[in-house]
Amino acid sequence: MNTMTLWHITGWEFAALAFAALLVGFSKTAVSGANTVSLAIFAAVLPARASTGVLLPVLIVGDVLAVVTYRRHAHWPTLWRLFPAVAAGVVVGTLFLMWADDGIVRTSIGAILLLMAGVTLWRRRTAEADEEPDSVSSRAGRAKARSYGVLGGFTTMVANAGGPVMSMYLLSAGFRKLGFLGTSAFFFLIVNVSKVPFSAGLGLIDGRSLLLDAALAVFVVPGALFGKWAVNRINQRLFEQLVIAATIVGGLQLLLR
Repeated sequence: MNTMTLWHITGWEFAALAFAALLVGFSKTAVSGANTVSLAIFAAVLPARASTGVLLPVLIVGDVLAVVTYRRHAHWPTLWRLFPAVAAGVVVGTLFLMWADDGIVRTSIGAILLLMAGVTLWRRRTAEADEEPDSVSSRAGRAKARSYGVLGGFTTMVANAGGPVMSMYLLSAGFRKLGFLGTSAFFFLIVNVSKVPFSAGLGLIDGRSLLLDAALAVFVVPGALFGKWAVNRINQRLFEQLVIAATIVGGLQLLLR
């Protein structure tokens, strides 16, 4: 069966999806948040709602590669504090998808991403020093983890756009580069796998989408390998600037589409 014919996409459109899949791999092992560009490409080539179902298994492939690469650097106390709030956000996002149209979804996510980027930039200008990751054990840290967790669960469910929200949280919590990547790797593997039943229940994942995923998954691997090579050559300051820039670009493209 010809997957391209099944989805009525041209060779150029498949090439665009393949590039987006490669970028997913790069974002998972190098610059988290960069896959907002992948989100835009998938939504441009495929029907907007269907694109989220096709993209999800591609993201999971990238998550597995990221966990294999950075599994020793995860900060589990942060993850355990985030998961309950994220679960609530996923449920809210599922309910939101049942009635919201594409325009409302794009505007909501774009506004949230720009807000998070703005808050992070403001905090970094006013703080004397970055907080340590263990600061999530404080009352303010727990409140911040809950608010970002709900937003992350909501955005990842409705548009696979939770990466930038979690990037802003991990940066604001003072994570260094490898701790950032290890913690986000496990976070998104667990969250994205948990989203599969919800997406299937909404009809966003089916046999057609999985056939296209099988064709695209192979392109995630070279992107992840390139990301692993590149991240060792990016200093901490540049890493943080790239993450924030990717978040702002992703937010703007969602608002301006």
